[in-house]
Amino acid sequence: MPALRIEGHCLCRAVAYAYDVEPLWTLHCHCESCRRGTSAPVATWISVSHTGFRWTRGTPKAFSSSPGVTRKFWGTCGSPLTYENERIPDEVHVLAGSLADPSGVKPLRHVFAEEQLPWFEIVDNLPRYATFSRNGSPPERIGPRKA
Repeated sequence: MPALRIEGHCLCRAVAYAYDVEPLWTLHCHCESCRRGTSAPVATWISVSHTGFRWTRGTPKAFSSSPGVTRKFWGTCGSPLTYENERIPDEVHVLAGSLADPSGVKPLRHVFAEEQLPWFEIVDNLPRYATFSRNGSPPERIGPRKA
């Protein structure tokens, strides 16, 4: 079996990364912080172990978006790339849109659905959590909002 190697990069390709571990999870986040950090209505994140992740070209810039949270991006083209949180130090979250080939990404859930923009909907049958999904609470619904 060939070794896993997933690669990604910024828009101008000056910064690149790779990981060689299976994702811990993949999800869509609707929180305001992720929306503003990506300038998009939703951010799709892939969580991987820090031990399997590495920068392969360039050094991204870092921004502390809130206490304990670091978002990394490339300053020249502006591409957001990763999210790291001191409360989960063994993980690095990678934006799915920065993958060299994002076509195989399979999100498992939506988080911060209570902050979802009223004019944006992803039509799937995934669970939607009001806030975090790590706290063991049940999803607020399965699938999109009802019209």
